[in-house]
Amino acid sequence: MLRYFRPNITASAGYVPGEQPEDGGVIKLNTNENPYPPSPKVRAALRKAIDASLRLYPESRSDTLRTIAGSIYGVKPANIVAGNGSDELLSMLLRCFVGPHDRVAFPVPTYSLYDTLVAIQDGLPAPVDFPPDFSLPSALAEQSAALTFLCNPNAPSGTLVSLQQIEKLARSLPGVLVIDEAYVDFAGNEGVSSIPLIQRLPNLVVLRTFSKSFSLAGMRIGLAFASEHIISGMMKVKDSYNINRLSLIAATAALQDLPWMTRNARRIQRTRKRLTTGLVRVGYDVYPSHANFVLARKSGRNQKGVYDELKRRKILVRYFDIVGLQDCLRITVGTNSEVQTLLREMSTIES
Repeated sequence: MLRYFRPNITASAGYVPGEQPEDGGVIKLNTNENPYPPSPKVRAALRKAIDASLRLYPESRSDTLRTIAGSIYGVKPANIVAGNGSDELLSMLLRCFVGPHDRVAFPVPTYSLYDTLVAIQDGLPAPVDFPPDFSLPSALAEQSAALTFLCNPNAPSGTLVSLQQIEKLARSLPGVLVIDEAYVDFAGNEGVSSIPLIQRLPNLVVLRTFSKSFSLAGMRIGLAFASEHIISGMMKVKDSYNINRLSLIAATAALQDLPWMTRNARRIQRTRKRLTTGLVRVGYDVYPSHANFVLARKSGRNQKGVYDELKRRKILVRYFDIVGLQDCLRITVGTNSEVQTLLREMSTIES
């Protein structure tokens, strides 16, 4: 048997067996994709790029993308490494900092890929339970971990930890703190990103993705921000040409049209408020979300039946069959029309 073959490890945290749409009539609110298209500038840049240059390798260090990202986020290109989605960046960090029996801490429930990657690396997962309100657990700083993950806003709760708490946590850790900001553009407030903190916290890494707010999940692009020392180490473990030419072009064009992304993020924030209000009206408690999804709970009432009935009606949401979340549904914020249909159907389902 191969050393790293583990039958009990989910191959991809994004794929859920039996939850993929079978036809165009499905309302897909289960994988946190953006319901709106990417910038027209992205599509124009891609059309222009489909030429003879496809025979050439892409930039091995993504220098053009890193330069533009640095100018936008206020750091040097040397503080950035680009990855094939933030999932590859997570894998790179595990290879940099975690060997057999090294501890990796993260509050739970959260993004399930963290646990999978730790197992692949033969590390020791050190999960710490979130309190009922999903505030930062104090025990997270007590795990003596080589690497600590904090998804912020968290998935699946959508809740947000303050920058003051993040800085305090980073300063208390013996290892590296990774802030996964996949959803931060939906938080709605400037100054909630941890990127500026890398200038004074040498053990901090901040991850961003183009999959959510930039509507480029199909292109697989992510960025990591950290000290030059950490970035140089990540560069050593990444694949030589880890991002294809078209993905680099798409990401670069997306950064050059931030108003498009911002408009769509604001549309999602407004629809999120409508979704939250509607779910409360049909009897759910909804955590305050800063992401493009909400976590809705009916305390003590298993939601598998609601999930199944919605699926029968061609509406896909996310149900987690794990202790602590069985009375919850995670619902992606779709278009106003999709959310209106969802709420209408949920009002007719006994839950």
